[in-house]
Amino acid sequence: MHLDNHPVSCHQLARTYQMDGSQLQQQYKHHISDYKDWDQREHATEWMLFEKNMGTHLSIDETALSNDELYTVVTNKSAKGQKGAIVAMIKGTLADKVTEVLLRINKRLRDGVQEVTLDMAAGMHLIVRRCFPKARRVVDRFHVQQLASEAVQEIRIKHRWLAIDEENAQIAKAKKKGLTYVQQLLPNGDSPKQLLARSRYLLFKHKERWTYSQKQRAALIFERYPAIKNAYDLSMRLTDIFNHCKCREEAFKKLALWYNHIEEANIESFRTVFRTIETHYESILNYFDNRSTNASTEAFNAKIKSFRASARGVRDISFFLFRLSKIYA
Repeated sequence: MHLDNHPVSCHQLARTYQMDGSQLQQQYKHHISDYKDWDQREHATEWMLFEKNMGTHLSIDETALSNDELYTVVTNKSAKGQKGAIVAMIKGTLADKVTEVLLRINKRLRDGVQEVTLDMAAGMHLIVRRCFPKARRVVDRFHVQQLASEAVQEIRIKHRWLAIDEENAQIAKAKKKGLTYVQQLLPNGDSPKQLLARSRYLLFKHKERWTYSQKQRAALIFERYPAIKNAYDLSMRLTDIFNHCKCREEAFKKLALWYNHIEEANIESFRTVFRTIETHYESILNYFDNRSTNASTEAFNAKIKSFRASARGVRDISFFLFRLSKIYA
């Protein structure tokens, strides 16, 4: 297995062949690979650029290499997270710095970009406007849905803290009277505090995908906490818009109706969600033209994390990026 073409660490290879992993890594770095002659070596920790990997449909996102050190990553969708995927990796997320590097790409290639998927960060939109002015910006639908899910979780967490306070008060009251506190249990065996803690994951999922125990838990939590049910229903209505609307005109109308439901529910966190959507209306509606997402970039980020784990972390960032470029650039 050649280390230049596979995301396998020297330590993994060394274990297979009963060798010294650290020694093998040093041999590969200094003698076997062409790292010492790598044309990006001098500036790799600050930026890498692979103009030959440019395409018409790109994604831009951020990823963490080590110690939460963020890099902005631009990838070519057509590579599907394989060889030729990396267009650029730039240290940090500062729009001016990222723009400075991306403007090194030939203007003809940059003007040929038709679509860029991204999240709702203002800096990312500024980068795309400056560097790919003719590209249509498409906000990733999953970032929008995540915002709605976080609004649901905010309400669940609020009720969980109240349940913890109530249980603590009951314990103190029983202790004061010299009694043994008997915990209140619901029909499924959860206490109210446990019910709210264990309902976290089911509130992310559509009810059609709930397990039997999750259905039981959902029935109990919705009965006891109507605000959580209202928030969950709003979140799932937004998911259904993304799943079922066939065009941007239909989506526009459904989002307007969704806002009416928000007004009826009177949940402030969802008003914030809608105001955020309103700010990025055009870029969100662009999703319904080609149904493009940032899924390929998210998958690529997962590969980076997996590679980082197999390498037992990132001690030498420059060499790690060299390995990464050999596999994905």
